[in-house]
Amino acid sequence: MSIRIGIYGYGNLGRGVEAAIRKNADMKLEAIFTRRDPKSVNILTENVGVYHADEALKMTGDIDVMILCGGSATDLPTQTPALAKLYNVIDSFDTHAKIPEHFEAVDKAASEGGKTAIISVGWDPGLFSLNRLYAEAILPDGKDYTFWGKGVSQGHSDAIRRIEGVADAKQYTIPVESALEAVRSGKNPELTTRQKHTRECFVVAKEGADLKRIENEIKTMPNYFADYDTTVHFISREEFEKNHSGIPHGGFVIRSGYTGINNQNKHIIEYSLKLDSNPEFTSSVLVAYARAAYRMSSEGQKGCKTVFDIPPAYLSPKTGEEIRKSLL
Repeated sequence: MSIRIGIYGYGNLGRGVEAAIRKNADMKLEAIFTRRDPKSVNILTENVGVYHADEALKMTGDIDVMILCGGSATDLPTQTPALAKLYNVIDSFDTHAKIPEHFEAVDKAASEGGKTAIISVGWDPGLFSLNRLYAEAILPDGKDYTFWGKGVSQGHSDAIRRIEGVADAKQYTIPVESALEAVRSGKNPELTTRQKHTRECFVVAKEGADLKRIENEIKTMPNYFADYDTTVHFISREEFEKNHSGIPHGGFVIRSGYTGINNQNKHIIEYSLKLDSNPEFTSSVLVAYARAAYRMSSEGQKGCKTVFDIPPAYLSPKTGEEIRKSLL
């Protein structure tokens, strides 16, 4: 039996989920939900219904796992708890500072509804989080460092687009090269947030918009830009489409640590990603964890989970015997 997947939100992430489902033989796209007029949405999969978001309240018997593809700034804080009462859900909530409160809200809703929810699924938070945990457990005497980019942050770009007067925007996160090299060399530097990354924003403003106000709102936005050296460029729609149409990203998780009675041996663990498409890769992670949510729900597990709570074998369509034979 195929796992029946619903997609809630059909932007870059939703389209990526649709494409990822086609690469997983044990899954079937059952429905897509959008806040737009469903008749205006053209999807890639034949014989799949497109419904207004409000219709999700009536289709709980048709979907095994709902993958939520909204933004972390304003969508997921309300959408995930609301839908977790009705469905097994997955989201990619990525505002790190607010994950604990998001977890509490979703856990309450999913527990009340008897459903399984997995939040903050993606590559960071997500795969990078797992690698930080593994490395810290293996090298307890050490330091963690995470660098993102150079690449487009979907969440940060979305946060800029929510500002009044902004027509479109892309935000690039850029590692400070000298900081990255100091970590790789094992110097274990003490680095502030500002010393590790810079942020560069390319903004298309609406006609007549107050550019100084927009720039100030970007640079002072808590949890997104306030702690970084941020540069804002206002550009034309033509330049934006020509030079900033892609969504690449990537980054590094590094732990530098010591072993031995006298710390005589130094070790560096590094995990890296280089992504042509941030949303398509994130979507692929979401789909793998949808499989885990389905399995956990089938076992009667309820409430909210994170990537830390998911057995790795639950992500794979292979049997335990196949995994042990081919991967162990």
